[in-house]
Amino acid sequence: MKKIAIAAAIVAVAATAAFAGGMEAPIMEAPVIVEETSSSSAGGFVVPLILLLLVAAAVASA
Repeated sequence: MKKIAIAAAIVAVAATAAFAGGMEAPIMEAPVIVEETSSSSAGGFVVPLILLLLVAAAVASA
């Protein structure tokens, strides 16, 4: 009787381990897309140009 109980316990543990994952479809998260926006194409040189004009005006007035 003891051997039958041990065998039943081993079969029960093996059966639950076999179905542990289930057959559900994997969940795939959507990729995050980051898009950089710029106000204009002229934004890269306008600020340095203004600073250059300010420095030139300060040198000219000194």
